[in-house]
This record gives sequence, C-alpha cells and structure tokens, in this order.
Amino acid sequence: MNDHRRLGRELGFFDTDPLMGAGLPYWLPDGAVIRHELEEYVRGLEQRAGYRHVYSPVLGKRELYEISGHWSHYQQDMYPPMEVGGEQVLLRPSLCPHHALIYRSRAHSYRELPLRMAELGGMFRLELSGVLGGLNRVRSIQLNDAHIFCTAEQVAEEAEAALALIREAHGQLGIVGARYRLSLPGPGGKYVENPEMWRRSTALLREILKSSGLDYEEAEGEAAFYGPKIDVQVHDSAGREFSLSTVQVDFHQPEQFDLRYTGADGAGHRPVMVHRSVIGSVERVVSHLIEVHGGSFPAWLAPVQIAVLPLTDAELPQARAVLARCLESGLRAELRDPERGSLGARIREARLVPYQAVIGPQEAANDAVSLRLRDGRRAGARPAEQVLAEIRERISRREECLG
Repeated sequence: MNDHRRLGRELGFFDTDPLMGAGLPYWLPDGAVIRHELEEYVRGLEQRAGYRHVYSPVLGKRELYEISGHWSHYQQDMYPPMEVGGEQVLLRPSLCPHHALIYRSRAHSYRELPLRMAELGGMFRLELSGVLGGLNRVRSIQLNDAHIFCTAEQVAEEAEAALALIREAHGQLGIVGARYRLSLPGPGGKYVENPEMWRRSTALLREILKSSGLDYEEAEGEAAFYGPKIDVQVHDSAGREFSLSTVQVDFHQPEQFDLRYTGADGAGHRPVMVHRSVIGSVERVVSHLIEVHGGSFPAWLAPVQIAVLPLTDAELPQARAVLARCLESGLRAELRDPERGSLGARIREARLVPYQAVIGPQEAANDAVSLRLRDGRRAGARPAEQVLAEIRERISRREECLG
C-alpha cells in the first residue's frame, strides 16, 4: 500500500518537527519541486481559461470574518484572534473574504463580467490533533482557489467550465476514480438562515451537474455554511474518501459585502460568486499523487527527470558535460557516478527517475547517450543533443516517456 505518510518521508518529499508543531509539515527539496511544478501547471491552466491571479494577506481583522459569516458559523475551525495595536487579527480560514474585498475595491461594469480571480494562497484551519496526518490533514494550507464574479445568467456556464477544468487537470495528473457529490446543508445552526438562497443555489447546482452529464450523489451536512457545493471525491490508499476539488455557488457573500456591478440599464446589480478549486490544496493533492504514482511521477512532475550514469570513471568528463547541458536547458538532472556502486545498482537506485542516460566508452567518444526508461525499455545509443531535445519537448507537452 502506497501510504503517502510513509512513502513521502522515505523519498524525502516532506517531514515534520515537533518544534514547528502538529499539522505543519515542511517541504524538502524534492517535494518542493513537485509543489512548484503543480503550482506552475495550475497557474498556466487558469491563465489559458481567462483567470487573473492576485496575492492577498494571510491575516485579516476579526470584523472581516464577522461580515463574511466565518466568525459566527466557522469560528471553531479558526485560530484564536491576536491582539495587534488594539485590534483583533486572525489567520484567515479562507480566501473568499479577501477576494470579495479586492472585487469591491474597484467599480465594475457588466461588460467586465465574468471576472475570474485566482490565487494560490495560504490559509489556516485549527484541525483537531487526532485527525492530523502527513499532508492530507494539515493546519497550514496552500490552496488553489478562485472566485468568479458573474451575473446570474452566467453562473451555469462558469460552473460547467470549472468542472471541465477540473476534469482536464485530473486527467493530466493521473487522478482516476473520482465521484461527484452534491453537498447540501444539514440540521443545526452552522448554516446561513436563508431558505430561498439555499433553494436557488441548490437548484442551480443540480442543473449544472445534469447538463454536464455527471452522475452524482447527494450528502446532507457537507455544504459550506454559505451555500451548497459540488465536491469531487477521491480515495486514499486505505480507501478513505476525501474532497479534492470543488465548485460552489454563493449568493451570501456578495450580499454581505454589498458587491455590485453596473448593468446595461445603468443601475447597480448584485453579482453571484462562484467558488472553485481545480486541484484543492497543494498538500492534499500531493499526498494523493504520491499514493497514485507510488513516487514514480510523470516526467514533467518528477523531482529528478534524468539520471546521468557513466559506466566508469573514464566517462565522468563526458557525463559532467551532459549533466551541464541538461541543467542549462532546464531539465532536472543528477549525476550518479561509479562511486555509488555498479551500473546495475545505480540503475536500481534511479528506478523512479523517468530517464536514465548511460554513457560508456562508445557514447563518450561520439557525444552520445544510451537511454533507458524506468519501465526497462531501452532506446539505444543516439546523439546526446538529439535525445535531450526530445526529452525537453515531451516534458513541455507533458508526455510521459520516449517511444
């Protein structure tokens, strides 16, 4: 079983320290590479879909979360306030209030909508110590978040496009077996009291799921406090289900923050806020990908993309030259020299590396490499520059391995 808590530590992706605190993992260099590549991937995906990226602070005044409703409905999951200059300041539990303020800071016309605002931002949840573990349940979260401010007539199209973006990303990342859940409110006082708002947003999400052709299940008690949501559910290596991606329709916060746009009639109108996350938190998606791939990541995501393996010390100068060309061209490469053992031992050591460039006497003499793939296939000796160019091209297209 590929339990990411064990495998991620063994492979040197992340770890924890009691002095940093429970639920606060740190990223080691190889894990930081994976995180960076995921962040760059999702930023590019969002940019091509018309999103604009922002940065916002991880702190906010208590008043901000009183307006949004987090203080009254979500306080038990928030860190306690800090007294700063006579004011109470909190670590944010969510990015949406900050994005509402960014929207509100400028006047908007209907011609600008939909306005798609995205951020890979930090937030903090006071998770109970008993549920913390690895990267899946943490207290410091880097969230792939976005909020679409649109007219009521645009909601369905925007939510359907968000679901399509989620499916595209999951396919690229090798995430399979996901199911869709319509998360609805349950009994109790944790939800905003506005029956008409709930009826309207729930009906919209049902229609969106239907028009997208997606099978789904309904689950009471799983909604956000301000509205229902579509959750994309996956399973970890132990069969436990968790939410990875989400799409939400929110009529509550635009009302709370008095968000407006000027319509074609010249009057002020209230936008709708569509929340969506394509890959969820970086921590959670990496935990899942470690288990899905067993550490054997697609070449574009792998911490080391090519291992350079000289047969003997005599080929070290050529191996170092090939390594330098790899690094200069943007490939993540490492030299595995003969001091680390026999060629067979070094190949086994590099079993998770997508490409292995073996350099013997003949290759060194002809500026060539014999390429091995981690599945055991061999491409034979070819000019080094040609091989590296093909690898770069395939990685740029996020294709797995050379044929």
